[in-house]
Amino acid sequence: MTLFVVFAALLVVATAALLLPALLRKPRSVDTGERREANLAIFRDQLAELERERAEGSLGDADFEQARSELQRRLLEEVQPDAPTAPVRPAGRRTAIVLVIALPLLAAAGYLVLGNPRGLDPMQTQATISPQQIEGMLGKLVERLKQNPDDAQGWVMLARSYKVLGRFPEAAEAYSHAGALLDADAALLADYAEVLSQTQGGNLRGKPAELIARALQIAPDEPHALLLAGAEASDRQDFASAAKYWERLLAQLEPGSEEAQTLEAAIAKAREIAGAGGKTAAAGPALSGEVSLSPKLAAQVQPDDVLFVFARAEDGNRMPLAATRATVGQLPLRFRFDDSMALTGGQKLSAFKTVSIEARVAKAGTAKTSSGDLFGTVSGVKPNSQNLRLVIDQVQP
Repeated sequence: MTLFVVFAALLVVATAALLLPALLRKPRSVDTGERREANLAIFRDQLAELERERAEGSLGDADFEQARSELQRRLLEEVQPDAPTAPVRPAGRRTAIVLVIALPLLAAAGYLVLGNPRGLDPMQTQATISPQQIEGMLGKLVERLKQNPDDAQGWVMLARSYKVLGRFPEAAEAYSHAGALLDADAALLADYAEVLSQTQGGNLRGKPAELIARALQIAPDEPHALLLAGAEASDRQDFASAAKYWERLLAQLEPGSEEAQTLEAAIAKAREIAGAGGKTAAAGPALSGEVSLSPKLAAQVQPDDVLFVFARAEDGNRMPLAATRATVGQLPLRFRFDDSMALTGGQKLSAFKTVSIEARVAKAGTAKTSSGDLFGTVSGVKPNSQNLRLVIDQVQP
């Protein structure tokens, strides 16, 4: 948008530069004395010509007198004193000023009428890419990599593209060809670990855990690796280690943010379980169901958009009683909440007669509600309800 406006302004300035000199130039005055002298000279020449013709006999006396009278009449008309005239106003300057003001206004008005004003908004100019176009671009990238299999950057690009599309096995295969570029980058190793875990149903054990460990050797405070390391330790029931990993991640988050609060609750829970000898609290009643996306909103999401499912008390407190995080690519998503998943100390699902369940596609990627999020809610849910059906069918204003 800025570049367009700059070029438009330069065009207006160039046009004005061509027009203004001619308009601002003072008009050249005509010397009336010189004009009269010229007319007298012409009269003398014409009168001498008439006299010569009479002397030669080609012009009679009567014709000579008539022609001379005509010349005299014309001469008198030419040398009459000039009538008073109004002073000349600087019309050129006035026209120049009007043009300088009017040119930009007329150009803008013309563009509004004949052009595409929405084209000035970068958000509006983003092309809508169809699935067929995406497949076409991926196909070209695959063919390029076949010709140049040592292009590690190309393999990483392909892996990330497949991950965005939710095609995790293909993403993992692409990452496996990234070679030295992958081995030296902690963030890429953590991403590769997450992709591999998705091919194993979310299980981080085995090779994903090895990749996480290598990532933390390269960059001990890499955020994604710390998050995954805590999750992997939690899967192994090593809650003390999970708390330590997440504490290192917490130090990098904005204090008081929703992400920080959620992570603090997870750390507290891990510490609580670790202090109890690794035994989790009694599960109590379980609430389960499935989240799906309304077909009418399918065009507004991408497979890697973050999805949160929350269980909240219905007393107005926004802090979740339990939560899970996934991606749109995992829909339809089965979920299960019980007391062992409580995020806030002392508040469990079983302590409430009814709760509300919300599923939210977070466009900003955080748990905080923002405009444009897609969501669906079910209220009045008993903590022991089973097989709930929750549809994401609304857009946050």
